[in-house]
Amino acid sequence: MKNIKFMYSKITLLTGLLFVITMSCERDTSDQAEFATLSKTGEIFTDSPIGLGSDFYFPYLGSKATAWSVDENEGYESAASMRFDVPNANDPDGSYAGGILRVDGSGRDLTEFDALTFWAKASQGVVIGEIGFGQDFGLNQYQVNETNVNLSTNWVKYVIPIPDPSKLFDERGMFWYSAGTQNTGGSGYTFWIDELKFEKLGTIGQPRPAIANGQDIVQDAFAGINLEVTGLTQTFNLGSGLNKTINIAPSYFDFLSSDPSLAFVDQFGVISVNNGTAVITASLGGVEAQGSMTINTVGGFDVAPTPTRNPNDVISLFSDSYTNVPVDFFNGYWEPFQTTLSNDFVVNGNNMINYTNFNFVGNQFSNPTVDATDFPNLHININLPEVPSNLDLLITLKDFGADGVDGGTDDTTQQVFFNGSDFVAGEWSTLEIPISLANKNNMGQIIYENVNGSSLTELYVDNIYFYRGN
Repeated sequence: MKNIKFMYSKITLLTGLLFVITMSCERDTSDQAEFATLSKTGEIFTDSPIGLGSDFYFPYLGSKATAWSVDENEGYESAASMRFDVPNANDPDGSYAGGILRVDGSGRDLTEFDALTFWAKASQGVVIGEIGFGQDFGLNQYQVNETNVNLSTNWVKYVIPIPDPSKLFDERGMFWYSAGTQNTGGSGYTFWIDELKFEKLGTIGQPRPAIANGQDIVQDAFAGINLEVTGLTQTFNLGSGLNKTINIAPSYFDFLSSDPSLAFVDQFGVISVNNGTAVITASLGGVEAQGSMTINTVGGFDVAPTPTRNPNDVISLFSDSYTNVPVDFFNGYWEPFQTTLSNDFVVNGNNMINYTNFNFVGNQFSNPTVDATDFPNLHININLPEVPSNLDLLITLKDFGADGVDGGTDDTTQQVFFNGSDFVAGEWSTLEIPISLANKNNMGQIIYENVNGSSLTELYVDNIYFYRGN
């Protein structure tokens, strides 16, 4: 199966984890009585970790594992705090800082609280990509996060509201963060968090949930595929008078389809599409969500040809036919010039990459890099819904060199161009690329790019792998 790694795209982007804890698909509210003895402690860190157990910090794949520590010389009106050392972008031990704090043992009953709060400051003015709660390396069913959190060199209190506290009667995911150096020119920095706790503030009101970022959108889709409801947010008015918008997991919402037989939405926001047209709306805590999704089916989707090469002759990045190696991201969303978005989907159990609003995009697999010395060919299946007359598609293969770091002094690249003669609209093309690089033992990126005025806007991609033999 495909191992799609989800990380915050504008920082690392999103996303393999160290390991996965298997959980029940649902929290059965009929069994809530058995949770009566769960801890109702709100404190997570006040000078030291509170009630987390002995094994509670788990860094993300590709992050610096030692980024988190307890600083006994710095604290908010105290002697200690949590310290986060964000590494330089070219640090070989990790290009960013990120991870979760998870209770080692039974979850907590957080139904009496309405917000996660903390005090924070940094060694310089910085923007932290994401901070939130609800990640447990399981289903992350009730995940919440705030993006682009501004920290100054002074201690400031921050508030992240809970969308619906009644959902959090058994929660292990106390805190998570992801911090990079995009706003510091690649230079590392340090920030501190203290008095991390869930609180009942009583000053959070005027909830305004939204799906599709509050817009009424129309989306064409193929029958038989699975889509996701996106743009899920909740806006609150805080006691200070300011409005705070957070990103929230689908399980907080109650979804409604105008015709479930045509487009059925499950509790995780996954839409199963059949023939016809249906409108998806939602509510949260009895409040109607702004925005909607109208799904129009446009026929079936033909999947890519099934690969037939021996698995022993393949190093796979993305394919349902092979076991895939770790991938940092399939769309790193490289600011500020990239416009390419991902509208990936599943059709009849087959995962598909779908790039839209295309100008350029990258696949990165740097943790670890791929040694393609004995697998000197690259296979990619690409389907173009439309083939523009000026098509000029550039695919770049990049080896990170002996230092294994992107952007080092020893990186090497190979460029391959494709034009309209290589594709037929609506059909799958098989691209077989011999790798001509002298060194290919630290392959780390594949980049797809419109060049020379090419107007390609959308493509489907599947079966990305290195191979040996014919």
